[in-house]
Amino acid sequence: MAALGAAGAPRRAPAERGRLRLADRVLAGIAATAVREALAAASGARPRTPRVTVSASHGTARLTLGLTLPFPADLAALAAVARDAAAEHCQTMTGTRIREVVVVVERLVPTDTTR
Repeated sequence: MAALGAAGAPRRAPAERGRLRLADRVLAGIAATAVREALAAASGARPRTPRVTVSASHGTARLTLGLTLPFPADLAALAAVARDAAAEHCQTMTGTRIREVVVVVERLVPTDTTR
């Protein structure tokens, strides 16, 4: 039995009701949150919010992450953590296929290693 809408007419399938388009800033916000949380877990430090730019079209997106990372640290490993977190969260939460994630380390912040 088909579900009935508000007027008693049968409900149409989601694909027949229209389209959903997410603004680039929505993907950027999801990616920034994911990166910040992943870097906090990986480095044990409170990371700065990354700068994220998004280029999306036809259901796919390209992300560019601008990061400030602690130094000394394994920069390649932290960049991989950020890249994977951004792609996974954006894809999982929105269904948008992430075709590329570019990581740019914009700044290094010295950490006090004498503690």
